[in-house]
Amino acid sequence: MIDTLELTAIPPEDEALRADVRAFLSDTLDGLEPDERARSWMGFDAAFSRQLAERGWLGMTLPREHGGAARGHFARFVLSEELLGAGAPVSAHWIADRQSAPLILKYGTSSQRDFYLPRICRAEAFFCIGMSEPGSGSDLASIRSRATPVAGGWRLNGSKVWTTNAHRSHYMIALVRTSGSPEDRHQGLSQLIVDLSLPGVSIRPIKDLAGDSHFSEVFFDNVELADDALIGAEGAGWAQVNAELAFERSGPERLYSSIALLECWLTQCRTVSHDASDRAALGSILSQMAVLRAMSLAVAGRLAAGGSPATEAALVKDLGTELEQALPRLIGDALGRRPDMPPPLPLLRTLAYLEQVSPTFSLRGGTREILRGIIARGLGLR
Repeated sequence: MIDTLELTAIPPEDEALRADVRAFLSDTLDGLEPDERARSWMGFDAAFSRQLAERGWLGMTLPREHGGAARGHFARFVLSEELLGAGAPVSAHWIADRQSAPLILKYGTSSQRDFYLPRICRAEAFFCIGMSEPGSGSDLASIRSRATPVAGGWRLNGSKVWTTNAHRSHYMIALVRTSGSPEDRHQGLSQLIVDLSLPGVSIRPIKDLAGDSHFSEVFFDNVELADDALIGAEGAGWAQVNAELAFERSGPERLYSSIALLECWLTQCRTVSHDASDRAALGSILSQMAVLRAMSLAVAGRLAAGGSPATEAALVKDLGTELEQALPRLIGDALGRRPDMPPPLPLLRTLAYLEQVSPTFSLRGGTREILRGIIARGLGLR
């Protein structure tokens, strides 16, 4: 059963980080247009990620012996909130920092931790996630990519799709079948680290409606992996990936994908006259965002206490992406009610971009239908 989420406050020592991050971002991102800020955790800038690493802002929750800052989940929440709120281009390191590093720390061998974690903290190793496959989507239990045991390691065949930043990443953590058949569902699945420079790996970027190429198809043709590519126990991939998804689904990125548009519209409202309908729309947006932020903080508190709040994270992700997707429509409607006051071009460009990409918000990290199934099971309804 899902537990009650408790109101959680950010400890003062972690809240104190906010001023330093905000000052750094104010200098670094000065002049970045709103439609570029709207890309934020889909905006890839390896040099920016290295700047964060130099300040000790990658791997914040990792132990110092692995290159981390030994801070808690609340410190990372503050950092993430400021980065996303400012529209910083964080995509290069985001997946490695958010979920690959904690996964390796928890399930990896000592040699895996020693090799990968310092490189993640230095922004030298970028990761992508190999979960979805053609014909399976969010039904991860039906995947068909297979790693066969061979002398000295594994031979990997199959494919993945909708893999964010695969063409720009150094490694993939892939969920694959190592025994049994797709009909076995959760049994026989394992996670492997795949060096994407290996022979037999081919990557085909997918261009989206906005003209960006965040996603890719990835193909494995007899890719030879060493024994130490396996993370955790063979056949334990399903439990491991569910723990990993709690990190992916719970963070503030599930609230702030449209925040650049909201900021741009707020600027418009402050500089021109606004009416009661604008105030009502803004009040509705901000009240929902405040509740969702409190829920996200409560999940961060569970993670800080060593829990694995998969159901609670799914709930935050589902409700958060619902609001993210509604924002372009709500703001577009508000602008449409004021034809006498044409909005500035930066606001229109930002609105146009988010109208194109917002349908993906409820797909990435698990579709709405999958998430609601997880929530129903957590509530004992199925």
